[in-house]
Amino acid sequence: MKILVLNAGSSSIKYQVFGMEDQQVLVGGLLDRIGEAGSEMASHDEALARIILHLQAAGITDIDAIGHRVVHGGEQFKQPALIDAAVVDAIRAMIPLAPLHNPANLAGIEVAQRLFPGIPQVAVFDTAFHQTMPPVAFRYAVPVELYREHKVRRYGFHGTSHHYVAQQAAAYLQRELADLNLITLHLGNGCSATAIARGKSVDTSMGMTPMEGLVMGTRCGDIDPALHFYLQRETGLSPDAVESLFNKQSGLKGLCGVGDMREVQALADTGDTDAQLAEAMFAYRVKKYIGAYSAVLGQVDAVIFTGGIGEHSARIRAQVCANLQVFGVYPDLAKNAVHTAGIMAFQQETATLKLLVIPTNEELEIARSTAQQLFLRRS
Repeated sequence: MKILVLNAGSSSIKYQVFGMEDQQVLVGGLLDRIGEAGSEMASHDEALARIILHLQAAGITDIDAIGHRVVHGGEQFKQPALIDAAVVDAIRAMIPLAPLHNPANLAGIEVAQRLFPGIPQVAVFDTAFHQTMPPVAFRYAVPVELYREHKVRRYGFHGTSHHYVAQQAAAYLQRELADLNLITLHLGNGCSATAIARGKSVDTSMGMTPMEGLVMGTRCGDIDPALHFYLQRETGLSPDAVESLFNKQSGLKGLCGVGDMREVQALADTGDTDAQLAEAMFAYRVKKYIGAYSAVLGQVDAVIFTGGIGEHSARIRAQVCANLQVFGVYPDLAKNAVHTAGIMAFQQETATLKLLVIPTNEELEIARSTAQQLFLRRS
């Protein structure tokens, strides 16, 4: 079985084809600058047509199914969904909840439906894994009508990544996922933490939008909501300008001028005090969430680091894990400093709580979910 995974953005499409017998990538790539001035591709139609040519050149002419990443599934989608007209309409109806992402995801779906007629297609939602959160975790303390009428609540994101690394942890620890309590940390340009109790998400740091929670590359994370009103009054910024400020000019970039952690750390090493503070704030916020989610879970079997920063920055992992002995966190700094390609454990030998670095693979998780939906359809 061959499954094409598509991750369509507003000006890009990332794609991979998996052979599901051994779950290996057969071909993949990224097309960007779609629709931009000077680009050879004016639309997603042209980009996907180019992808088809690439697949044919690689000898892949038979695709059994297509899996699409969709950022926001709201409360309606708790699992991946086989795409039909009703699913397309539902994704379109949720555009107000994810105005930057769902329109692009939808464009990828609609183009793929035209260019791959008759091929089953599946939507895999970033929010679905977090739909097991209880109301005490997902509700905001605002008038109930805002939830009932406008669906104002915490949804959470990166669910595909959190679910994937949780499954990988269970396999590595040779335990059932349903028997494990985990804290998963997806740390990259976008960052989120999730508390997983017996295999199910029970709390997560991102909220109604991906802006809430941890300090990120350009997003502010948790702030006083009254700051929005203060800035509008005192600076004259419009609501749209404030939203852009917190989404695109804040986080690490706002603190020290660069949003990539590698650049932040390089600046910090030169003695730049703004970069040193940015790095410290990043680790501090992650540390706080580990403490909070330890309290939520009561007992934690493993803390998992993933994402570009989580997988590759031993320095951040060391800062995050420092002085957390009260929660059973005992890092072995020598093990932490050794970079490995696969899963790595870096807790001290006598520690009960495992500290794991697990490379994420959201595309493979989407392919697996697509294959499962195909199996359910045929059975």
